[in-house]
Amino acid sequence: MDILRRLGQYLDRPHFPWKKLIIGFQITQYLFEGFLSSRQYKILQQTKPPKTLDGEIQQETFDKSQAYGRAKAQFGFVSGLYSQAQNFGTIYYDVLPKLWDLTGVWLYRYSPRGFTGEIMHTIIFFFTYNLITTLINLPISYYSTFVLEEKFGFNKSTVKLWVTDLLKGQALGIALGVPLLSAFLAIIQKTGNSFFYYLFLFGIGVQLFAITIYPIAILPLFNKLSPLEEGALKTGVEGLARRLNFPLNNLFVIDGSKRSAHSNAYFYGLPWKKHIVIYDTLIEKSETEEVVAVLSHELGHWSLSHTTKLFGIAQFHMFYIFALFSVFINNRSLYQSFGFHKEFPIIIGFILFSEALAPMDTIVKLLMNILSRKFEFEADEFAVKLGYSTELAKSLIKLQIQNLSTMDADWMYASYHFSHPILPERLGALGWSSREKKADPVTTDGTKSSVATGREL
Repeated sequence: MDILRRLGQYLDRPHFPWKKLIIGFQITQYLFEGFLSSRQYKILQQTKPPKTLDGEIQQETFDKSQAYGRAKAQFGFVSGLYSQAQNFGTIYYDVLPKLWDLTGVWLYRYSPRGFTGEIMHTIIFFFTYNLITTLINLPISYYSTFVLEEKFGFNKSTVKLWVTDLLKGQALGIALGVPLLSAFLAIIQKTGNSFFYYLFLFGIGVQLFAITIYPIAILPLFNKLSPLEEGALKTGVEGLARRLNFPLNNLFVIDGSKRSAHSNAYFYGLPWKKHIVIYDTLIEKSETEEVVAVLSHELGHWSLSHTTKLFGIAQFHMFYIFALFSVFINNRSLYQSFGFHKEFPIIIGFILFSEALAPMDTIVKLLMNILSRKFEFEADEFAVKLGYSTELAKSLIKLQIQNLSTMDADWMYASYHFSHPILPERLGALGWSSREKKADPVTTDGTKSSVATGREL
């Protein structure tokens, strides 16, 4: 506590150029990520697949994958610049204090008696700001879904469904955000300088609540879960779960094809009660043993305690975030740099603190990606020990073709951005050797498959 107090006093310097510093952080990060993207773009201009994939990927598929990668990269350049312009404009033109004052006027004029104070003001400010940013980003979201993904055959959504999801998301944000934000602010107001301990415990409780309530009340708003039908796949997955002593409670199929051709498989739940969810698109485009191999990789993460370790790291990260926030929450020079001279709202302090913490978050992201790639190799090795080496390799190749994933990557770009190893690295670790050039997967209606996976396996 004394260290945090002294650090807070040291950083609270009159006329310290916090605004210039944070803008400098943002520009530096944007230029650095642009540099990495330019390196990756050169890889996406290559005309031949990596040697590891030479016998597995047809030239036509590789060309389409490269084109998809370039299209996403070009979109990323534009959307990144758009986002950077928003951030710069928000900071440089003091949008936050102006919006805070405006929402304060609304609260004074239109709110009933008793609905005043910082918590109510913060709720109005937060959701107004969120609505504005959502509207500003609608063109980017629309283009991504109905132009970019549509062009390469991945989008299955409609404008009506897209708008419905948007409205549901906003309503859900209000329903959950109001009590959570109110509790966040109340804890800080009532617990003094030690608030971060209580926020940490509150955060853990929220996560456990989310794990419990998400499949019951939230997921059904967007997708339908159906029990997996009896058959070879269900028998294979249940047998795998028994073999690993995995506490499987339910085995579901989710209608992912309702919106997208992206495929996925995952598990969730409390330690003693787990549920497995398989996307209908994955079942449709894969052999039974390939789906079981995919799940052997996923359950490998559980068996090797990867999920527990990542959960523990997340809790440590949350604690240090809240602890560091206690250093900045009363930093008057930070508030004043951004136009707050009379009021010092907690939520504004947290927003500005998050901006100041961006360089450290970049380092955390890099380290977490390194750890994640290590875990992916270990989960692959786990599947190999279970006897699924060939099936997993075939599934990875098939999904690579179906989702037009990047087949090669610049090492620096991959180190910073990728949480999963690229396919040639994984095949090499699996000991897979190229045999003969594979045909593109064909769907039941005779057309070439264009499934994409939402999470790289």
